[in-house]
Amino acid sequence: MLPLQLQPESHIPLYVQLRDQLRALVHSGDLKTGDRIPASRELAGQLGVHRTTVANAYAELESEGLIEGHVGRGTFICGASVKQFSPAPRTNGNGGPARWEALFADERGDEGLSRLMPDVPPGAIAFTCARPSEEFFPIEEFRRCANAVLRREGRRILQLGASDGYEPLRRALIEWFRSEGQNVRSEQLLITDGGQQAIDLICKAFIRPGDAVALENPAYPGAISIFAGARVRTIAVPVEADVSRTGHVGLDVDALENVLLQNRVKLIFITPDFHNPTGTAMPLSERRRLLEIAARYQVPIVEDSIYARTRLHGTALPSIRSLDTHGNVIQIDSFSKIAFPGLRVGWCVGAQSAIERLRLVKLSTDLHTDQLSQATLAEFIERGHLKRHLAKMKKVHSSRLEAMEETLQKHMPEGTTWSHPEGGMTVWVTLPPGFDAGDLQIHARERGIYFVPGRHFYFQSPQPNTLRFGFSAVDEKSIRRGIQTFCELLKSELRKRQRGGRDEFRARVALV
Repeated sequence: MLPLQLQPESHIPLYVQLRDQLRALVHSGDLKTGDRIPASRELAGQLGVHRTTVANAYAELESEGLIEGHVGRGTFICGASVKQFSPAPRTNGNGGPARWEALFADERGDEGLSRLMPDVPPGAIAFTCARPSEEFFPIEEFRRCANAVLRREGRRILQLGASDGYEPLRRALIEWFRSEGQNVRSEQLLITDGGQQAIDLICKAFIRPGDAVALENPAYPGAISIFAGARVRTIAVPVEADVSRTGHVGLDVDALENVLLQNRVKLIFITPDFHNPTGTAMPLSERRRLLEIAARYQVPIVEDSIYARTRLHGTALPSIRSLDTHGNVIQIDSFSKIAFPGLRVGWCVGAQSAIERLRLVKLSTDLHTDQLSQATLAEFIERGHLKRHLAKMKKVHSSRLEAMEETLQKHMPEGTTWSHPEGGMTVWVTLPPGFDAGDLQIHARERGIYFVPGRHFYFQSPQPNTLRFGFSAVDEKSIRRGIQTFCELLKSELRKRQRGGRDEFRARVALV
Protein backbone atom coordinates (compact mmCIF):
# COMPACT_ATOMS: atom_id res chain seq x y z
CA MET A 1 0.00 0.00 0.00
CA LEU A 2 1.32 3.46 -0.89
CA PRO A 3 2.34 5.73 2.04
CA LEU A 4 -0.35 8.36 1.47
CA GLN A 5 -2.02 10.48 4.15
CA LEU A 6 -4.74 12.96 3.23
CA GLN A 7 -5.95 15.69 5.57
CA PRO A 8 -9.68 16.44 5.05
CA GLU A 9 -9.47 19.39 7.46
CA SER A 10 -6.91 21.19 5.26
CA HIS A 11 -7.97 24.01 2.92
CA ILE A 12 -5.93 22.28 0.19
CA PRO A 13 -8.26 20.10 -1.95
CA LEU A 14 -7.89 16.37 -1.43
CA TYR A 15 -7.01 15.68 -5.05
CA VAL A 16 -4.22 18.32 -4.87
CA GLN A 17 -2.85 16.66 -1.71
CA LEU A 18 -2.95 13.28 -3.43
CA ARG A 19 -1.35 14.60 -6.61
CA ASP A 20 1.49 16.28 -4.70
CA GLN A 21 2.17 13.21 -2.53
CA LEU A 22 2.31 10.89 -5.53
CA ARG A 23 4.58 13.34 -7.33
CA ALA A 24 6.87 13.42 -4.26
CA LEU A 25 7.04 9.61 -4.22
CA VAL A 26 8.18 9.70 -7.84
CA HIS A 27 10.78 12.40 -7.19
CA SER A 28 12.16 10.57 -4.15
CA GLY A 29 12.50 7.31 -6.06
CA ASP A 30 9.96 5.42 -3.92
CA LEU A 31 7.96 4.98 -7.12
CA LYS A 32 10.16 3.92 -10.05
CA THR A 33 9.82 3.64 -13.80
CA GLY A 34 7.33 0.93 -14.71
CA ASP A 35 5.78 0.68 -11.23
CA ARG A 36 2.05 0.08 -11.36
CA ILE A 37 -0.14 2.25 -9.13
CA PRO A 38 -3.64 1.28 -7.97
CA ALA A 39 -6.68 1.90 -10.14
CA SER A 40 -8.64 5.01 -9.18
CA ARG A 41 -11.50 2.99 -7.68
CA GLU A 42 -9.13 0.81 -5.68
CA LEU A 43 -7.09 3.75 -4.30
CA ALA A 44 -10.27 5.69 -3.50
CA GLY A 45 -11.43 2.76 -1.40
CA GLN A 46 -8.11 2.56 0.42
CA LEU A 47 -8.11 6.29 1.21
CA GLY A 48 -11.83 6.60 1.94
CA VAL A 49 -12.43 9.31 -0.67
CA HIS A 50 -14.64 9.70 -3.73
CA ARG A 51 -13.31 8.06 -6.88
CA THR A 52 -13.42 11.45 -8.62
CA THR A 53 -10.78 12.74 -6.18
CA VAL A 54 -8.31 10.09 -7.33
CA ALA A 55 -9.30 10.49 -10.99
CA ASN A 56 -8.57 14.24 -10.83
CA ALA A 57 -5.14 13.65 -9.27
CA TYR A 58 -4.30 11.00 -11.87
CA ALA A 59 -5.46 13.27 -14.72
CA GLU A 60 -3.10 16.07 -13.66
CA LEU A 61 -0.16 13.70 -13.16
CA GLU A 62 -0.81 12.20 -16.58
CA SER A 63 -0.86 15.68 -18.15
CA GLU A 64 2.57 16.28 -16.56
CA GLY A 65 3.87 13.04 -18.07
CA LEU A 66 4.52 11.41 -14.69
CA ILE A 67 2.06 8.55 -15.17
CA GLU A 68 0.39 6.84 -18.10
CA GLY A 69 -2.76 4.75 -18.20
CA HIS A 70 -3.18 1.69 -20.43
CA VAL A 71 -6.62 0.22 -21.03
CA GLY A 72 -6.83 -3.28 -19.60
CA ARG A 73 -3.39 -3.10 -18.01
CA GLY A 74 -3.51 -0.28 -15.47
CA THR A 75 -1.64 2.94 -14.69
CA PHE A 76 2.17 3.07 -14.58
CA ILE A 77 4.99 5.45 -13.72
CA CYS A 78 6.57 6.88 -16.88
CA GLY A 79 10.30 6.50 -17.41
CA ALA A 80 10.89 9.87 -19.09
CA SER A 81 9.42 11.86 -16.24
CA VAL A 82 11.25 9.92 -13.58
CA LYS A 83 14.51 10.50 -15.41
CA GLN A 84 13.76 14.20 -15.53
CA PHE A 85 13.34 14.49 -11.76
CA SER A 86 15.64 11.75 -10.47
CA PRO A 87 18.81 12.86 -8.61
CA ALA A 88 21.64 13.80 -10.94
CA PRO A 89 24.56 11.37 -10.65
CA ARG A 90 27.75 12.64 -9.09
CA THR A 91 30.42 13.26 -11.69
CA ASN A 92 34.04 14.26 -11.75
CA GLY A 93 33.41 17.92 -12.45
CA ASN A 94 31.36 17.49 -15.62
CA GLY A 95 28.25 18.98 -13.95
CA GLY A 96 24.62 18.30 -14.79
CA PRO A 97 21.10 19.73 -14.50
CA ALA A 98 20.15 21.26 -11.17
CA ARG A 99 17.31 19.64 -9.22
CA TRP A 100 15.35 22.82 -8.60
CA GLU A 101 12.54 21.01 -6.81
CA ALA A 102 15.05 19.91 -4.16
CA LEU A 103 15.87 23.58 -3.48
CA PHE A 104 12.30 24.79 -2.91
CA ALA A 105 12.23 26.72 0.37
CA ASP A 106 8.53 25.96 0.93
CA GLU A 107 7.31 22.48 0.08
CA ARG A 108 3.68 22.99 1.03
CA GLY A 109 2.62 23.68 -2.54
CA ASP A 110 -0.32 25.90 -1.58
CA GLU A 111 -2.12 26.64 -4.86
CA GLY A 112 -5.08 28.54 -3.46
CA LEU A 113 -4.57 31.61 -5.64
CA SER A 114 -4.00 29.68 -8.86
CA ARG A 115 -7.17 27.68 -8.22
CA LEU A 116 -9.17 30.91 -8.29
CA MET A 117 -8.11 31.59 -11.88
CA PRO A 118 -8.50 28.38 -13.92
CA ASP A 119 -8.16 28.34 -17.68
CA VAL A 120 -11.67 28.79 -19.04
CA PRO A 121 -12.35 27.51 -22.57
CA PRO A 122 -14.14 29.74 -25.11
CA GLY A 123 -17.90 29.63 -24.76
CA ALA A 124 -17.89 28.58 -21.10
CA ILE A 125 -19.55 30.69 -18.41
CA ALA A 126 -17.06 31.58 -15.66
CA PHE A 127 -18.32 32.67 -12.25
CA THR A 128 -14.74 32.43 -10.99
CA CYS A 129 -13.75 36.11 -10.96
CA ALA A 130 -14.24 38.77 -8.29
CA ARG A 131 -13.11 41.69 -10.42
CA PRO A 132 -14.61 44.24 -12.82
CA SER A 133 -15.31 43.30 -16.41
CA GLU A 134 -12.85 44.70 -18.95
CA GLU A 135 -15.67 45.30 -21.45
CA PHE A 136 -16.53 48.51 -19.56
CA PHE A 137 -13.00 49.88 -19.16
CA PRO A 138 -13.01 53.51 -20.44
CA ILE A 139 -10.02 52.90 -22.69
CA GLU A 140 -10.19 56.16 -24.65
CA GLU A 141 -10.42 58.31 -21.53
CA PHE A 142 -7.53 56.41 -19.97
CA ARG A 143 -5.46 56.73 -23.15
CA ARG A 144 -5.96 60.50 -23.19
CA CYS A 145 -4.88 60.71 -19.55
CA ALA A 146 -1.74 58.66 -20.25
CA ASN A 147 -0.89 60.80 -23.28
CA ALA A 148 -1.37 63.97 -21.25
CA VAL A 149 1.00 62.96 -18.45
CA LEU A 150 3.59 61.67 -20.92
CA ARG A 151 3.57 64.98 -22.81
CA ARG A 152 3.69 66.99 -19.62
CA GLU A 153 6.27 65.08 -17.57
CA GLY A 154 7.16 61.89 -19.45
CA ARG A 155 10.89 61.98 -18.65
CA ARG A 156 10.29 62.47 -14.94
CA ILE A 157 7.66 59.78 -14.44
CA LEU A 158 9.69 57.23 -16.41
CA GLN A 159 12.53 57.72 -13.92
CA LEU A 160 12.67 56.20 -10.42
CA GLY A 161 10.29 57.94 -8.02
CA ALA A 162 9.57 58.31 -4.31
CA SER A 163 9.04 55.05 -2.42
CA ASP A 164 5.91 56.42 -0.74
CA GLY A 165 4.23 57.28 -4.04
CA TYR A 166 3.73 59.82 -6.81
CA GLU A 167 2.88 63.10 -5.08
CA PRO A 168 -0.06 64.22 -7.29
CA LEU A 169 -1.76 60.85 -6.75
CA ARG A 170 -1.19 61.09 -3.02
CA ARG A 171 -2.82 64.55 -3.00
CA ALA A 172 -5.74 63.27 -5.08
CA LEU A 173 -6.30 60.37 -2.67
CA ILE A 174 -6.10 62.62 0.41
CA GLU A 175 -8.69 64.93 -1.13
CA TRP A 176 -10.87 61.91 -1.99
CA PHE A 177 -10.65 60.66 1.59
CA ARG A 178 -11.58 64.14 2.84
CA SER A 179 -14.70 64.17 0.63
CA GLU A 180 -15.71 60.90 2.30
CA GLY A 181 -15.22 62.33 5.79
CA GLN A 182 -11.81 60.79 6.52
CA ASN A 183 -8.94 63.01 7.62
CA VAL A 184 -5.64 61.57 6.33
CA ARG A 185 -2.31 63.39 6.54
CA SER A 186 0.38 62.87 3.92
CA GLU A 187 2.68 61.05 6.36
CA GLN A 188 -0.13 58.53 7.04
CA LEU A 189 -0.35 57.36 3.41
CA LEU A 190 1.78 54.90 1.43
CA ILE A 191 1.19 53.95 -2.21
CA THR A 192 1.71 50.22 -2.90
CA ASP A 193 1.78 47.80 -5.81
CA GLY A 194 -1.83 46.79 -5.20
CA GLY A 195 -3.51 45.43 -2.10
CA GLN A 196 -1.58 42.17 -2.27
CA GLN A 197 1.73 43.96 -1.75
CA ALA A 198 0.21 45.92 1.13
CA ILE A 199 -0.54 42.65 2.96
CA ASP A 200 2.95 41.36 2.20
CA LEU A 201 4.61 44.56 3.49
CA ILE A 202 2.58 44.45 6.71
CA CYS A 203 3.62 40.84 7.19
CA LYS A 204 7.31 41.68 6.63
CA ALA A 205 7.21 44.79 8.80
CA PHE A 206 5.37 43.54 11.87
CA ILE A 207 5.24 39.74 11.98
CA ARG A 208 7.88 37.10 12.68
CA PRO A 209 7.66 33.35 11.98
CA GLY A 210 5.54 31.74 14.66
CA ASP A 211 3.58 34.90 15.52
CA ALA A 212 -0.20 34.53 15.63
CA VAL A 213 -2.65 36.42 13.41
CA ALA A 214 -6.41 36.28 13.91
CA LEU A 215 -7.87 35.74 10.45
CA GLU A 216 -11.39 35.31 9.12
CA ASN A 217 -12.32 31.78 8.10
CA PRO A 218 -13.16 31.55 5.22
CA ALA A 219 -10.79 34.26 4.01
CA TYR A 220 -9.19 35.85 0.96
CA PRO A 221 -6.70 33.21 -0.34
CA GLY A 222 -4.12 35.91 -1.08
CA ALA A 223 -3.88 36.71 2.63
CA ILE A 224 -3.81 33.01 3.54
CA SER A 225 -0.96 32.49 1.07
CA ILE A 226 1.15 35.38 2.39
CA PHE A 227 0.76 34.38 6.03
CA ALA A 228 1.52 30.73 5.22
CA GLY A 229 4.63 31.72 3.28
CA ALA A 230 5.84 33.76 6.26
CA ARG A 231 5.19 30.79 8.58
CA VAL A 232 2.67 32.77 10.58
CA ARG A 233 0.28 30.92 12.88
CA THR A 234 -3.17 31.86 11.59
CA ILE A 235 -6.01 31.42 14.07
CA ALA A 236 -9.45 31.02 12.55
CA VAL A 237 -12.32 33.32 13.46
CA PRO A 238 -15.63 32.20 11.89
CA VAL A 239 -17.53 34.36 9.41
CA GLU A 240 -21.28 33.96 9.12
CA ALA A 241 -22.93 34.67 5.76
CA ASP A 242 -26.25 36.50 5.55
CA VAL A 243 -28.73 33.96 4.19
CA SER A 244 -31.87 35.38 5.80
CA ARG A 245 -31.28 39.12 5.27
CA THR A 246 -31.99 39.60 8.98
CA GLY A 247 -29.48 37.60 11.02
CA HIS A 248 -26.07 38.52 12.42
CA VAL A 249 -23.46 38.47 9.67
CA GLY A 250 -19.74 38.90 9.22
CA LEU A 251 -16.95 38.17 11.65
CA ASP A 252 -18.01 36.45 14.89
CA VAL A 253 -16.75 39.05 17.36
CA ASP A 254 -17.49 36.82 20.37
CA ALA A 255 -15.28 34.12 18.88
CA LEU A 256 -12.58 36.73 18.21
CA GLU A 257 -12.61 37.78 21.85
CA ASN A 258 -12.11 34.16 22.91
CA VAL A 259 -9.17 33.92 20.51
CA LEU A 260 -7.56 37.04 21.99
CA LEU A 261 -8.19 35.76 25.51
CA GLN A 262 -6.47 32.45 24.87
CA ASN A 263 -3.66 33.49 22.51
CA ARG A 264 -1.00 36.17 22.16
CA VAL A 265 -2.16 37.61 18.85
CA LYS A 266 0.00 40.05 16.89
CA LEU A 267 -2.60 41.32 14.38
CA ILE A 268 -6.27 41.02 13.46
CA PHE A 269 -6.94 40.86 9.72
CA ILE A 270 -10.49 41.58 8.60
CA THR A 271 -12.51 42.51 5.49
CA PRO A 272 -15.59 44.22 6.98
CA ASP A 273 -17.16 45.41 3.72
CA PHE A 274 -18.44 42.74 1.31
CA HIS A 275 -16.08 40.13 2.59
CA ASN A 276 -14.49 37.83 0.03
CA PRO A 277 -15.85 35.17 -0.39
CA THR A 278 -19.12 35.49 1.55
CA GLY A 279 -20.12 39.02 0.46
CA THR A 280 -21.14 39.99 3.99
CA ALA A 281 -20.84 43.48 5.50
CA MET A 282 -20.13 43.80 9.19
CA PRO A 283 -22.85 45.74 11.10
CA LEU A 284 -21.92 49.07 12.68
CA SER A 285 -22.47 47.77 16.22
CA GLU A 286 -20.04 44.90 15.61
CA ARG A 287 -17.45 47.29 14.16
CA ARG A 288 -17.56 49.29 17.37
CA ARG A 289 -17.31 46.13 19.47
CA LEU A 290 -14.33 44.96 17.41
CA LEU A 291 -12.50 48.24 18.04
CA GLU A 292 -13.27 48.12 21.75
CA ILE A 293 -12.03 44.53 22.11
CA ALA A 294 -8.90 45.17 20.02
CA ALA A 295 -8.06 48.23 22.15
CA ARG A 296 -8.60 46.29 25.37
CA TYR A 297 -6.19 43.55 24.29
CA GLN A 298 -3.91 46.06 22.51
CA VAL A 299 -3.95 44.18 19.21
CA PRO A 300 -3.78 46.27 15.99
CA ILE A 301 -6.29 45.72 13.18
CA VAL A 302 -5.56 45.45 9.46
CA GLU A 303 -8.72 46.51 7.61
CA ASP A 304 -8.97 45.35 4.00
CA SER A 305 -11.33 47.89 2.41
CA ILE A 306 -10.90 46.82 -1.20
CA TYR A 307 -14.65 46.26 -1.74
CA ALA A 308 -15.94 49.14 0.42
CA ARG A 309 -16.66 51.43 -2.54
CA THR A 310 -18.58 48.76 -4.44
CA ARG A 311 -21.77 49.16 -2.38
CA LEU A 312 -24.80 48.81 -4.66
CA HIS A 313 -27.69 49.50 -2.28
CA GLY A 314 -28.40 49.90 1.42
CA THR A 315 -26.84 52.31 3.90
CA ALA A 316 -23.11 52.99 3.66
CA LEU A 317 -21.20 52.08 6.82
CA PRO A 318 -18.20 53.94 8.23
CA SER A 319 -14.89 52.17 7.91
CA ILE A 320 -13.31 50.67 11.00
CA ARG A 321 -10.40 53.09 10.66
CA SER A 322 -12.75 56.11 10.62
CA LEU A 323 -14.29 54.88 13.90
CA ASP A 324 -10.89 54.29 15.52
CA THR A 325 -9.78 56.87 18.11
CA HIS A 326 -6.55 55.14 19.17
CA GLY A 327 -4.63 54.82 15.89
CA ASN A 328 -4.84 51.02 16.06
CA VAL A 329 -5.98 50.42 12.46
CA ILE A 330 -4.03 50.09 9.23
CA GLN A 331 -6.40 50.32 6.27
CA ILE A 332 -5.41 48.84 2.92
CA ASP A 333 -7.18 49.50 -0.37
CA SER A 334 -6.66 49.44 -4.13
CA PHE A 335 -7.94 50.60 -7.51
CA SER A 336 -8.34 46.94 -8.51
CA LYS A 337 -12.06 46.61 -7.81
CA ILE A 338 -13.16 50.15 -8.69
CA ALA A 339 -11.10 50.75 -11.83
CA PHE A 340 -8.28 48.73 -13.39
CA PRO A 341 -6.91 45.57 -11.71
CA GLY A 342 -3.99 45.36 -14.13
CA LEU A 343 -2.37 48.62 -13.01
CA ARG A 344 -1.52 47.20 -9.57
CA VAL A 345 -1.85 50.46 -7.63
CA GLY A 346 -3.09 50.43 -4.04
CA TRP A 347 -2.40 52.13 -0.74
CA CYS A 348 -2.07 51.84 3.05
CA VAL A 349 -3.36 54.37 5.58
CA GLY A 350 -2.36 54.23 9.24
CA ALA A 351 -0.45 55.75 12.11
CA GLN A 352 2.61 57.74 11.01
CA SER A 353 5.08 55.40 12.76
CA ALA A 354 3.52 52.32 11.15
CA ILE A 355 3.49 53.87 7.67
CA GLU A 356 7.11 54.97 7.96
CA ARG A 357 8.10 51.41 8.86
CA LEU A 358 6.14 50.09 5.86
CA ARG A 359 7.81 52.66 3.61
CA LEU A 360 11.28 51.45 4.60
CA VAL A 361 10.31 47.83 3.99
CA LYS A 362 8.83 48.78 0.62
CA LEU A 363 12.01 50.66 -0.30
CA SER A 364 14.05 47.51 0.20
CA THR A 365 11.48 45.42 -1.69
CA ASP A 366 10.85 47.29 -4.94
CA LEU A 367 12.18 50.88 -4.55
CA HIS A 368 8.90 52.42 -5.74
CA THR A 369 5.53 51.81 -7.39
CA ASP A 370 5.31 52.29 -11.17
CA GLN A 371 5.03 56.04 -11.75
CA LEU A 372 3.31 55.96 -15.15
CA SER A 373 0.36 54.06 -13.67
CA GLN A 374 0.20 56.43 -10.71
CA ALA A 375 0.42 59.55 -12.84
CA THR A 376 -2.25 58.33 -15.24
CA LEU A 377 -4.58 57.45 -12.38
CA ALA A 378 -4.04 60.87 -10.81
CA GLU A 379 -5.02 62.49 -14.11
CA PHE A 380 -7.97 60.11 -14.43
CA ILE A 381 -9.23 61.21 -10.99
CA GLU A 382 -8.53 64.90 -11.63
CA ARG A 383 -10.62 64.89 -14.82
CA GLY A 384 -13.58 63.28 -13.01
CA HIS A 385 -13.38 60.02 -14.96
CA LEU A 386 -13.11 57.80 -11.86
CA LYS A 387 -16.26 59.23 -10.30
CA ARG A 388 -18.23 58.70 -13.53
CA HIS A 389 -16.79 55.22 -14.03
CA LEU A 390 -17.76 54.20 -10.49
CA ALA A 391 -21.33 55.40 -11.01
CA LYS A 392 -21.58 53.46 -14.27
CA MET A 393 -20.17 50.25 -12.81
CA LYS A 394 -22.54 50.36 -9.86
CA LYS A 395 -25.46 50.25 -12.32
CA VAL A 396 -23.86 47.37 -14.22
CA HIS A 397 -23.14 45.37 -11.09
CA SER A 398 -26.58 46.07 -9.61
CA SER A 399 -28.21 44.62 -12.72
CA ARG A 400 -25.96 41.55 -12.67
CA LEU A 401 -26.47 40.88 -8.97
CA GLU A 402 -30.23 41.19 -9.46
CA ALA A 403 -30.10 38.68 -12.32
CA MET A 404 -28.17 36.23 -10.15
CA GLU A 405 -30.46 36.60 -7.13
CA GLU A 406 -33.60 36.19 -9.24
CA THR A 407 -32.26 33.08 -10.98
CA LEU A 408 -31.08 31.50 -7.74
CA GLN A 409 -34.47 32.18 -6.16
CA LYS A 410 -36.30 30.68 -9.12
CA HIS A 411 -34.24 27.55 -9.74
CA MET A 412 -32.26 26.56 -6.64
CA PRO A 413 -33.56 23.37 -4.96
CA GLU A 414 -34.81 23.39 -1.39
CA GLY A 415 -32.08 23.00 1.19
CA THR A 416 -29.64 25.30 -0.60
CA THR A 417 -28.93 28.78 0.83
CA TRP A 418 -26.93 31.75 -0.39
CA SER A 419 -25.80 35.15 0.83
CA HIS A 420 -27.62 38.36 -0.10
CA PRO A 421 -24.86 40.97 -0.49
CA GLU A 422 -25.54 44.69 -0.81
CA GLY A 423 -22.34 45.14 -2.78
CA GLY A 424 -19.06 43.51 -3.63
CA MET A 425 -18.75 41.02 -6.45
CA THR A 426 -19.60 37.57 -5.09
CA VAL A 427 -22.42 35.40 -3.77
CA TRP A 428 -21.67 32.59 -1.31
CA VAL A 429 -23.69 29.38 -1.73
CA THR A 430 -24.15 26.58 0.79
CA LEU A 431 -25.30 23.29 -0.73
CA PRO A 432 -27.34 20.65 1.14
CA PRO A 433 -25.30 18.67 3.71
CA GLY A 434 -23.18 15.89 2.26
CA PHE A 435 -22.46 17.59 -1.06
CA ASP A 436 -18.88 18.33 -2.10
CA ALA A 437 -18.65 21.38 -4.36
CA GLY A 438 -15.33 20.07 -5.68
CA ASP A 439 -17.01 16.94 -7.02
CA LEU A 440 -19.92 18.96 -8.37
CA GLN A 441 -17.45 21.26 -10.10
CA ILE A 442 -16.28 18.44 -12.35
CA HIS A 443 -19.79 17.82 -13.68
CA ALA A 444 -20.44 21.56 -13.98
CA ARG A 445 -17.35 22.06 -16.14
CA GLU A 446 -18.58 19.33 -18.47
CA ARG A 447 -21.59 21.62 -19.01
CA GLY A 448 -19.41 24.71 -19.50
CA ILE A 449 -20.01 26.23 -16.04
CA TYR A 450 -17.06 27.31 -13.88
CA PHE A 451 -17.10 28.40 -10.23
CA VAL A 452 -14.79 28.28 -7.20
CA PRO A 453 -15.39 25.57 -4.56
CA GLY A 454 -15.54 27.02 -1.06
CA ARG A 455 -12.75 24.86 0.31
CA HIS A 456 -10.17 27.11 -1.41
CA PHE A 457 -11.07 29.93 1.01
CA TYR A 458 -10.62 27.96 4.24
CA PHE A 459 -7.39 27.41 6.11
CA GLN A 460 -9.07 25.46 8.93
CA SER A 461 -12.16 23.22 9.04
CA PRO A 462 -13.12 23.60 5.37
CA GLN A 463 -16.80 23.32 4.49
CA PRO A 464 -16.87 21.21 1.30
CA ASN A 465 -20.54 21.99 0.57
CA THR A 466 -19.83 25.68 -0.08
CA LEU A 467 -18.94 27.56 -3.25
CA ARG A 468 -18.51 31.10 -4.57
CA PHE A 469 -20.23 32.63 -7.59
CA GLY A 470 -18.70 35.85 -8.95
CA PHE A 471 -21.23 38.00 -10.81
CA SER A 472 -19.31 41.17 -11.73
CA ALA A 473 -17.61 39.84 -14.88
CA VAL A 474 -20.60 37.95 -16.37
CA ASP A 475 -23.41 39.55 -18.37
CA GLU A 476 -27.05 39.09 -17.31
CA LYS A 477 -27.97 36.65 -20.06
CA SER A 478 -25.02 34.39 -19.25
CA ILE A 479 -25.73 34.65 -15.52
CA ARG A 480 -29.30 33.42 -16.00
CA ARG A 481 -28.25 30.59 -18.34
CA GLY A 482 -25.27 29.54 -16.23
CA ILE A 483 -27.08 29.56 -12.88
CA GLN A 484 -30.07 27.71 -14.34
CA THR A 485 -27.75 25.04 -15.77
CA PHE A 486 -26.00 24.71 -12.41
CA CYS A 487 -29.31 24.39 -10.57
CA GLU A 488 -30.50 21.70 -12.98
CA LEU A 489 -27.27 19.80 -12.35
CA LEU A 490 -27.71 20.11 -8.60
CA LYS A 491 -31.31 18.88 -8.80
CA SER A 492 -30.17 15.92 -10.90
CA GLU A 493 -27.56 15.00 -8.28
CA LEU A 494 -30.19 15.29 -5.54
CA ARG A 495 -32.49 12.91 -7.42
CA LYS A 496 -29.64 10.40 -7.77
CA ARG A 497 -29.09 10.53 -4.03
CA GLN A 498 -32.76 10.05 -3.32
CA ARG A 499 -32.91 7.03 -5.66
CA GLY A 500 -29.77 5.63 -4.06
CA GLY A 501 -31.32 6.01 -0.63
CA ARG A 502 -34.50 4.20 -1.71
CA ASP A 503 -32.50 1.38 -3.34
CA GLU A 504 -30.47 0.95 -0.17
CA PHE A 505 -33.65 0.84 1.91
CA ARG A 506 -35.20 -1.83 -0.39
CA ALA A 507 -32.01 -3.89 -0.18
CA ARG A 508 -32.11 -3.82 3.60
CA VAL A 509 -35.78 -4.80 3.64
CA ALA A 510 -35.05 -7.71 1.30
CA LEU A 511 -32.44 -9.02 3.73
CA VAL A 512 -34.83 -9.03 6.68
